[in-house]
Amino acid sequence: MDVTFTPAHAQRQPSVTGLLALKSNAPRILLESCVENVESALISEANGAERIELCANLLEGGTTPSAGMIQICKERLRIPIHVMIRPRGGDFLYTDLEFAVMRRDIEACKQIGVAGVVLGILKHDGTIDVERTTDLATLAAPLAVTFHRAFDVTSDPYVALSALAGIPNVTRLLTSGQAPTVLEGLRLIHALMERTPPHLSILPGGGITPGTLPYILEASAAAGVEMRELHMAIAGVVASPMEFRRPEVYMGGLIGPPEYERSVADPGKVRAVVERLRR
Repeated sequence: MDVTFTPAHAQRQPSVTGLLALKSNAPRILLESCVENVESALISEANGAERIELCANLLEGGTTPSAGMIQICKERLRIPIHVMIRPRGGDFLYTDLEFAVMRRDIEACKQIGVAGVVLGILKHDGTIDVERTTDLATLAAPLAVTFHRAFDVTSDPYVALSALAGIPNVTRLLTSGQAPTVLEGLRLIHALMERTPPHLSILPGGGITPGTLPYILEASAAAGVEMRELHMAIAGVVASPMEFRRPEVYMGGLIGPPEYERSVADPGKVRAVVERLRR
């Protein structure tokens, strides 16, 4: 069944038949929790997440976290940690110096002993930079390598998928289906899953919320597509305990998160999502 979605589609209720089918037939789905601090990683693990994507600066789509953060997470967590390798926000066309930083960050991750890294490099024409991606993936071995949502801004998703399939050690593709959210990109995600070779898995991620999750699962089941894992950032806002404040002073640009709030994984929401995925 070919199911097409628009954002407005998420306002209707899933059918009872669809939800019953999901309960009885769907396999267990792994949750990869995308976090930007140690506290969120610990909350995610405690509430059932089975893998962590560790980043900094999620407001910019995620950049490489500090060595200290990676080390503390490795010491405190039992579940696998995949570390974002991205030297800055913005596009995915990197200078030689930025590429050198990425190589050093991968070497540091190997030394710390995490399970995997998450990376992506494009050429100026919007195609996968196969040469540089191969270099990084080879360097990362034996760590698992996920190609991230740089894929979502490639010029042709099928050409990009074919390129990634030929790169040794790239075993996972994180994508929202070249759309702002997985819900909107679900049709392409399903098509990619049908074309993906056995050694490369599709990890849907990007804008999935507890509210849209049931629709994504129902539509995938209706289309005969088996979801094995999902990538979500499930956070809430925590107020700063600072008593003295200068709210007129910003540490960064004027457009950004409030200085006296921070984003932390919401334990209740993480637990609810995990329970939904394990039905």
